[in-house]
Amino acid sequence: MGKRPILPPRLKRGDTIGLLCPAGPVREMEHLYAGVRLIKDLGFKVKIQGAAEPRQGYLADSDAQRAGNLHALWADEEVKAVLAIRGGFGCLRLMELLDMDLFKDHPKFLIGFSDVTVLLNGLLQQAGLVSLHGPVATSLARSDEASVASLFTLLTGNFSERIRPKGMEILRPGTGRGQLIGGNLTTLVHLLATPWDRDWDGCLLLLEDTNEPMYRLDRMLTQLALAGRLERLAGLLLGTFDAGSNDQVATLRLQEEVWARVMELAGPGYPIWAAFPSGHQEKNLTLPIGMEAIMESASGTLRLLPDSVEMI
Repeated sequence: MGKRPILPPRLKRGDTIGLLCPAGPVREMEHLYAGVRLIKDLGFKVKIQGAAEPRQGYLADSDAQRAGNLHALWADEEVKAVLAIRGGFGCLRLMELLDMDLFKDHPKFLIGFSDVTVLLNGLLQQAGLVSLHGPVATSLARSDEASVASLFTLLTGNFSERIRPKGMEILRPGTGRGQLIGGNLTTLVHLLATPWDRDWDGCLLLLEDTNEPMYRLDRMLTQLALAGRLERLAGLLLGTFDAGSNDQVATLRLQEEVWARVMELAGPGYPIWAAFPSGHQEKNLTLPIGMEAIMESASGTLRLLPDSVEMI
């Protein structure tokens, strides 16, 4: 393995968290207001950069402006971490515009999920930075208590706790150690064969998605398998695959279909866990993309390994 990824400096109460829309625009302002209130109630300041209100179309602003907003927050010495306001689509369009030297020279945590998966994994690959796969600003106040606590526990530098989720299912037992990567399935498939693609061998892969019918999920999982991406993993974490509605029966049925297809496609030897609390629902535990971890199926525990990264 090459040079260890850098773990950005931990935050302390009173620090400023920068917010921006790197992809889609805000749809419901009340969710953003609620997230900002929660961040402030926990003792942090907030600085919003760029457009953060509803607008027509599927992008919050032009590519150049969204990339510029991210650069501005990263260069701002007052801002200690950057939290996406929401996902949507658009982060892939930014990758060619990003100044990776800026990210390397000013290590900070980037936080988000869904379409932000592109940036989380891109910063690991090209800038060697650990990022946090967790709630965005507009989902934060709608996340359960454990998910909010998980984000701010890691953000303030405590990576020692073992993650033992309730309700998780062990589809294939075993123990696996590797670097945490991944996130949104659709987004990861769109990274294949791009300059920001990477080798997944020996990694712990997280997959989740929302509002996708089974045939599309099957298509994407099959593509990953045919591309060899499910062959030599160290472990696989299947997060939430929800039906995009409040129909819990439909979501449970969809998840079971996903699990069955994954078991048909997965390479041999590594543990596979399902119903891991990560995704677009209220349960969205934060995971450090780029840090190594150990999946211990006997105890149902994911153990983070902070010694696997370079601390500043």
